Amino acid sequence: MGREEISSRTRMLVDVAMGRKKADLVIKNGQWVCVQSGEILPGTDIAVVEDRIAFVGEDASHTIGDKTKVIDADGKYLVPGLLDAHMHVESGMVTITEFVRAVAPRGTTGMFIDPHEIANVFGLKGVRLMADEAEGQPIHVWVQIPSCVPSAPGLETPGSSIDADDVAEAMKWDRIIGLGEMMNFPGVFYSDQIMHDEMAATREAGGVIGGHYAALDLGIPFHGYVAGGPEDDHEGTRKEDAIARVRQGMKAMLRYGSGWLDVEAQVKAITEDELDSRHFILCTDDSHSETLVNDGHMDRVLRHTIGLGVDPMVALQMATINTAEHFGVGKDMGQIAPGRYADFLLVSDLNDFRPEKVFAKGKLLAVSGEWQFDLPEYEYPDWATRSVNMKRPLAADDFKLVVDQEISSPATAHVIGVVEGQAPTRHLKMPVEVQDGEIKIDLEKDLLKIALVERHQATGGVIVGLVSGFGLKGKCAIGSTVAHDSHHMIVVGTDEEQMALAANLLAEIKGGQVVVKDGEVIGQVSLPIAGLMSNKRADVVAGEAASVLEGFQACGCSIINPNMQLSLLALVVIPALRISDLGLVDVEKFEFVPVIEGAGS
Repeated sequence: MGREEISSRTRMLVDVAMGRKKADLVIKNGQWVCVQSGEILPGTDIAVVEDRIAFVGEDASHTIGDKTKVIDADGKYLVPGLLDAHMHVESGMVTITEFVRAVAPRGTTGMFIDPHEIANVFGLKGVRLMADEAEGQPIHVWVQIPSCVPSAPGLETPGSSIDADDVAEAMKWDRIIGLGEMMNFPGVFYSDQIMHDEMAATREAGGVIGGHYAALDLGIPFHGYVAGGPEDDHEGTRKEDAIARVRQGMKAMLRYGSGWLDVEAQVKAITEDELDSRHFILCTDDSHSETLVNDGHMDRVLRHTIGLGVDPMVALQMATINTAEHFGVGKDMGQIAPGRYADFLLVSDLNDFRPEKVFAKGKLLAVSGEWQFDLPEYEYPDWATRSVNMKRPLAADDFKLVVDQEISSPATAHVIGVVEGQAPTRHLKMPVEVQDGEIKIDLEKDLLKIALVERHQATGGVIVGLVSGFGLKGKCAIGSTVAHDSHHMIVVGTDEEQMALAANLLAEIKGGQVVVKDGEVIGQVSLPIAGLMSNKRADVVAGEAASVLEGFQACGCSIINPNMQLSLLALVVIPALRISDLGLVDVEKFEFVPVIEGAGS
């Protein structure tokens, strides 16, 4: 925005505040939740002109004209619109438009998105696709340029890549707020040139550098990582993680998504250790469509945080002003104050946070969860729906785990151990039987097959490993083209034939998640856009996704959001053990390990 445009806007705001011009909208008689001062002020009016707030005070009657729309808040709380500080739209399995459709009626008026999922499939053109769609939304959608595509060079093969020159170019686009989570944390503390060049390009552009330090070691490597420049981090799982980040000058982002429930442990840094809460931020990271539709988004995070004993004002600051100021947009949002966008909510009960009216950019978006107008459809190009490329149909033999003849029984296997409700996995070592030169599935030990099927270049590659923690029974398989971060096809199963069926079905439907049991499809969500998203409405996708969760349960799995857990088993930047298209990866050592000890890797 140029100087003349800013001058014109401020003069307009002043004229309305002074009563020389009349407001477009006035909200009367509300309780102002003033997050900037930490007060709740009754008897407050808000005057809005176009998309901005011109006046906040006890009486806005001087701003009311014949054409001014007046709404009586009737003593309800006036709350700033909620901001999600770190999230991946693709995890909702819907497009940006459909994500907004799902979350704005619940009070979310701003999102800071890192589209590194689609970037791993299509590269910078995929990010551009998301940024263009973000531009036309009725709420604020800021984009962070993915920093690690691939997330761990040499350990995986993405569909595309992004380098420092790409980052520098993208920083010139509209809606770009900074650099997405710097997941290659060893690359930072080992001074990898590419990682540091990406961060330098972000600094030069005035953007914020997102962090992602997924290790539990808070010693010298952590200090090296912080020295490299990341400004926030959402990977903490313990109170000491939050404390360490804040003390080192970072913002601690506490996440509460569908599968990652990390607020409870870390918020004790505020409730017990009494650290300054203004350095803490709430986010979701990954929210499943069913969570969005049935439980909520940032409103859900707020209810959870307040339920843990956090003062509602403090929790609201962590979801509004703290976020806005961290990203350098506090002059535009994050609080109800003159000059800011007219993004605010009417809420009856702060302890049971459920917005009744949602305003964004000066417009009434939703009343009691119902949209007041329809969103325009966004058309995705054909190339975006052609991302699942298979060399040939797969067969049961492709999922055999054959071992060298010299390996005797029992052998020791490196097994991925699923940790319910958390992103990290365990690196298990389990005794396994060798039968006819193969390692078989052992349901009594909860020892299942996991396979990573290459789907970007149609190489025909299939990597087979072992996983424990899903508790599947019978003849079942679950497959997904959502497999962070390179998003190849990932399949877990109790039977090789079922695994082949699941993989071939995924190719047929152009991506998604499927559950196969006894040769029948019992759960399916189709995600044809990059194999990650559907352009259907969130409630429809949630229904399809619910069939996948029900399929997990029908196969004996009882953990929370197992499809989210499954999707992360290929994320080779979070400890401890993962699988990629190149092999089994020990993330703590950043090296490949054989599935069976003594066998070649």
